[in-house]
Amino acid sequence: MPSTSTPVPASLPAPARSAPAPRTLHKGQQTRAAILEAALGLASHMGLEGLSIGALAELMQMSKSGVFAHFGSREELQISVIREYHARFEEEVFFPAIREPRGLPRLAALFERWVRRVSVELDSGCIYISGAVEFDDRPGPVRDALAAMVRAWHAALSRAIHGAIAAGHLRDDTDAEQMLFELHGMILALHHDARFLRNSGVLERARTGFERVVREHAVLPAAAATPETRAPRPAASRGNGRRG
Repeated sequence: MPSTSTPVPASLPAPARSAPAPRTLHKGQQTRAAILEAALGLASHMGLEGLSIGALAELMQMSKSGVFAHFGSREELQISVIREYHARFEEEVFFPAIREPRGLPRLAALFERWVRRVSVELDSGCIYISGAVEFDDRPGPVRDALAAMVRAWHAALSRAIHGAIAAGHLRDDTDAEQMLFELHGMILALHHDARFLRNSGVLERARTGFERVVREHAVLPAAAATPETRAPRPAASRGNGRRG
């Protein structure tokens, strides 16, 4: 974003020149964050293609030029939403899970938190999933940004699977990429059956699927169902696959 500050004569003392900058930057950051919050809401319900400078300007009661000044283009707005969504996904799923012990406990926590994240998005939508449908055959910066975020998450899951192998929780001959493929497939099925088909009980089906995959590759199959290798589940998440 181009600077809108007025040039200051070089004769002014340094403190006087630099003092206004933090206030201006802080206000600009607050406005941009508010626009981004609104954009995330729109994208969750209408998809990334539903985003436009005009729609956001109307929602924020701002001029189009005011919104444009913070993002520069619709494409940059879409990419910013993808990055913000990924940052929030990391805060809710990745960072808490990696505090768990390395190995199967960490992998179980990653999957459980992923399931919980999907469960609260059933009434809106997952930008990773909806974005993949919108941009699967549309090359360009938006698709590249979205694919990069998904690959980053896959890489984190792959490291957790390899960590479980190294810790002796999963067999040495475990195909990490196949396991990753199956875990991601469970999440896609969960999203589809809960959001599109409106089926109940899908959260537990996803968890059961995870436990079966772990048992198939576990050094000690019985360990897959023990508290030590399973992320704790909130009582409210048991039962139906949909909220409310």
